[in-house]
This record gives sequence, structure tokens and C-alpha cells, in this order.
Amino acid sequence: MPRDMHQIQFHPVAFVGAGPGDPDLLTVKALRALQTADVVIHDRLVSAEILALAGPQTRLRNAGKEGFGPSLTQGAINDMIVDEALSGARVVRLKSGDPAVFGRLDEELDAITEAGLDYTIVPGLTSASAAVAALGQSLTRRGRNTAVRLITGHDMQGYADQDWRALARDGEVVAIYMAKKAARFIQGRLLMHGAAPGTPVTIVENASRPDQRIVAATLATLPAVLAEADMTGPALLMYGLAPRDAARAALPQIQEMI
Repeated sequence: MPRDMHQIQFHPVAFVGAGPGDPDLLTVKALRALQTADVVIHDRLVSAEILALAGPQTRLRNAGKEGFGPSLTQGAINDMIVDEALSGARVVRLKSGDPAVFGRLDEELDAITEAGLDYTIVPGLTSASAAVAALGQSLTRRGRNTAVRLITGHDMQGYADQDWRALARDGEVVAIYMAKKAARFIQGRLLMHGAAPGTPVTIVENASRPDQRIVAATLATLPAVLAEADMTGPALLMYGLAPRDAARAALPQIQEMI
């Protein structure tokens, strides 16, 4: 780093959404930021295919965090971003999905603004959109739900608590991020607050990627189905939604019950 800080030209830090993993789902603006960056500080879940789109001059730095596992502290990640930006580098902070959805964006923005740096945010396609597309369903539907919730399975204190009574109502649709380890906790809370055991829950692993996998379950069978599936990739639980073919197959049974 040059000794005279006044000689350094500082560039805004670009917080860029990498989308769910398919490089074809990157925005044009995200691709342009990747190709012109001096350094890309990326999350663990950003796919290798997307990292390969960075320019030949770009340095890649892994700042991956893993729930309930060893990882860099948030403070260390903040310091990495600030140090790179203060050196005069064009920094892209590349986050899986959309930076503003469970991406700790505010903490990193606070760090760079406290350092006197500017920023820009490039939204990305969040994993819930890719997962529901894989099901052939929609997140909202007339006559079923006029709202959709995006929640997390765990937070800084452990399993994340929610408004379980509201989530347990018939017709609710919820995309649950980081929920594999919290599945039994989520199941128990929902059943305790009146959710029907037969409520569909679909697990989408590696949404939009070549190794995408869709596993259908119900609230009653969720922990057992997840254990049998032995998923190792990032997965979303789509509560209240079944894959389109499965949902259609269930319609005659539902009509007979009415």
C-alpha cells in the first residue's frame, strides 16, 4: 500500500448477487463487475462456474461462512473488504443469491462506510425464485396466498424463532433458507401451532445447478425424508408447495374429501 493515502484512488465496493448458481442467471451488470474487478471476495456457495467468469487479472479470495461450522468471523470478513478497498483495488463482494437476502449485507456496509468508502449494490436472483421455478409453481397464487415469507432456519443464537402461529395457517407459503439442520425444530414448532401434518414441504438442493435435486415430503415426514436424502449441497425448504406434477396428482383426492 502506498504510504501517502492521498495518492490512492478509491473505488466503490460492489456488493454483487451471484444468483443461485447457474451462470446464465447472472445479471449483465453482475458479469461486468466480475470481469473488471481487481479482487473478488466470495462466499462458500458461489459456484466455480461463476468464479470462472472473473477477469484474468482478478484475485479470488474465499470468505466463506458455514452455519454451525468453522468459518471466518464476520469481523475478519469486514476487515478483508476494507483492507482491499483501502489499497485502491476494485473490490467485488460476491454473495450467493441476492446480497440483501440473509447475506449479512448491513454489517459489511456499516464497515465500509465507517472506513469512509463508497459502495454500490447489484441485486441477484435469490434462491427461492430458482427453487420455485424448479417446482413448476409460483410463490403467490390467487385464492391460495397473497403473501410469501422468506425466513431462515438459524440465526446468530442458533435455531431462529418465528411467528409459528401465522406460518402454520392453511395456504401459507414459506421459503426457508439454511434449514436442513433445523428441520426437526421447524417441524415441531409448526405442528405445535396447528399446522396440518400433511402440509407439503419440498426440498430443493442446488437450485438451478446441473446437480439440482428435488425431494418431496410432508411436514410429518420431513426429518426422515431429509435424513434419507443425505443432502450435502445448499438446500431450501419450500413449505406449502409440492412439485407441480405431485400437486396435480393430489387434486382428485382433495376433491373427494370436499
